[in-house]
Amino acid sequence: MTKPAQLIDSYGRIMRDLRVSVTDRCNFRCLYCLPETEEAANFYRLTKTKGATPVPSASKPIQHSWLPKSKLLSFEEIDRVVEAATGLGVEKIRITGGEPLLRRDLDILIQKLARHQAIKDLAMTTNGHAFASKAFRLRDAGLSRVSFSLDSLDPDNFEKMTGKRALNQVLDSIEAAIDCGYSPIKINAVVIRDMNDHELVHLVEFALNKGIQMRFIEFMPLDSGKKWMRDRVVPGREILDRLSDTFKLTPAVEVNTATTSKNWRINDSEVRMGIIAPVTEPFCGFCNRLRLTADGMVRTCLFSLNEHDLRPVLRQDGSREALESRLQEIVLGKEAGHKIGQKEFKQPARTMSCIGG
Repeated sequence: MTKPAQLIDSYGRIMRDLRVSVTDRCNFRCLYCLPETEEAANFYRLTKTKGATPVPSASKPIQHSWLPKSKLLSFEEIDRVVEAATGLGVEKIRITGGEPLLRRDLDILIQKLARHQAIKDLAMTTNGHAFASKAFRLRDAGLSRVSFSLDSLDPDNFEKMTGKRALNQVLDSIEAAIDCGYSPIKINAVVIRDMNDHELVHLVEFALNKGIQMRFIEFMPLDSGKKWMRDRVVPGREILDRLSDTFKLTPAVEVNTATTSKNWRINDSEVRMGIIAPVTEPFCGFCNRLRLTADGMVRTCLFSLNEHDLRPVLRQDGSREALESRLQEIVLGKEAGHKIGQKEFKQPARTMSCIGG
């Protein structure tokens, strides 16, 4: 019997996960991604103690150039890429940005993608600012689960980290997701030493109380200011050790070896805490992910220095077979892994907002 066509790289890894960015725009200015000012970009360089003075609002602004709408893939083009990818074994689609809900009529795209029977998991990552009012519509369109960015439960610290006084809106969106029955619901917090690492216990307590999963992510070199500092990284092992002083954490059995996070059950409950540690504990050897940027570039690694343009195929030949062939060709060149911490590491030119999480 002939084996079905797959997206398999030269290291034998089979791609099952496609992250689809629908916009590079974001309405937050997180220090670790899109700092709004020069002072904000340098904030974690200048601050060595907790409770630091907030970033001055009058400081020199950083100009961010967004993609013109004409450069964005249409919903139809995204749908065709997803159709080709799922025909080659991709089972998980995650909608990302920027902030994906800044893309108008996103529920229409969700509805298109939900029609592909090969998709077992149709998810989205959002900052939660505008999700509450759209939660039911997105669920009815076919969105199965959602992850929220929530770096702090303190309004002032939240504003300092995100550039937006919007904690209440994010908390309302989490409640809306619970009310709509999304499952699982995950909260992601990027942990930066001396900025929000003192909130680790509070964040886990919040997730445990809500019955949703908490995930901590190591601070990565993906900021537009390119001011990332290794000594601001709180290693995953340290996060685990600190939380183990307060909670009973039992390793969770994982079926998916390609998962990005190591997970633990909290206090013998069904609620899980996860740690994503790409800096100190890379999981590249099991990576099964691809990323499609909002302007049609395929990235085989979050930290890749190369991008592969799908637009010529989409807009010239356009056949599914041509797309499948191009995707297979791209995947063969997937890197063995990133080089964070090595002398030859270079930070990608594009930030997380442009790449898609």
